[in-house]
Amino acid sequence: MSFSAQVKEELDRQYGSSRHCQIAEMAAYVANIAKIQGGSLQFHSENDSLLKKVFTLLQKTYTINADENCGTGNLLVSDPALAAFVADSVHFKEIREGAVSLLLLKNSCCKRAYLRGCFACIGSMSDPGKSYHLEFHCAGERQAVQLQELLREFEITAKRTLRKGHTIVYLKESESIAAFLNVAGAHQALMEMENLRIEKELRGDANRRVNCDTANIQKTLDAAQRQLQDIQYLEAHYGLQRLPEQLRQMAEVRLEYPDATLKELGELMDPPVGKSGVNHRLRKLSELAEERKKQMNI
Repeated sequence: MSFSAQVKEELDRQYGSSRHCQIAEMAAYVANIAKIQGGSLQFHSENDSLLKKVFTLLQKTYTINADENCGTGNLLVSDPALAAFVADSVHFKEIREGAVSLLLLKNSCCKRAYLRGCFACIGSMSDPGKSYHLEFHCAGERQAVQLQELLREFEITAKRTLRKGHTIVYLKESESIAAFLNVAGAHQALMEMENLRIEKELRGDANRRVNCDTANIQKTLDAAQRQLQDIQYLEAHYGLQRLPEQLRQMAEVRLEYPDATLKELGELMDPPVGKSGVNHRLRKLSELAEERKKQMNI
């Protein structure tokens, strides 16, 4: 099961405790997956658990019986029931391009319920273990603008774009997606997303440390290689015995221990020398090698 399906499954188990919240959530289903056919209200969805929720909400909110046996993925509300439904919820008549009357969304809890219903119908989300993306596939510009405004009331900034002629409202920041899951009531999915985000950050930190360590090791190896080349050049074209005692000893220790770190080289000196002292002597040897090369070229 995809992460998006997990979120929807969790949201399908959420019901508003107040009737006005249930009506607000029902408005999302009417706006997005319902149509009137032959005097009946028909809901259609590939998600069977969503249709079962709509059925339960109709019973809880309006005491309406609906027919689930009208074909796969369909839920039918007959004419008498539809009349009672519309009479009790006159604001549903104002639904245009997926946008609903703001009179149904006056309370914060109703807005949460409506957003929950919209995501169940037209929302999707990528696996947060791979990428961060949550979107609503809107019926039109009016619905897209309304969704953006509702999300903004919860301090969630959503963007919109056109894709194949359809308006998409989307979130790409992990913080915004986490905030939406919290608003919608998908707390289990939110915890899983946070765990995945922490795991991803830890892997990223570990990879950065490994890359940094690898770069430092490579840098150390490159420096050691250059030092060896300079010392070997001095040995062949100048003679190590002609070097001052401290530099001669440094050159001999580096030749004997080509893979040693500066700290290890310092400990091998007699008497021992600190890292800065070792670095200074190796730099002097390199400078002498450069000078000798210039003299040889003249």
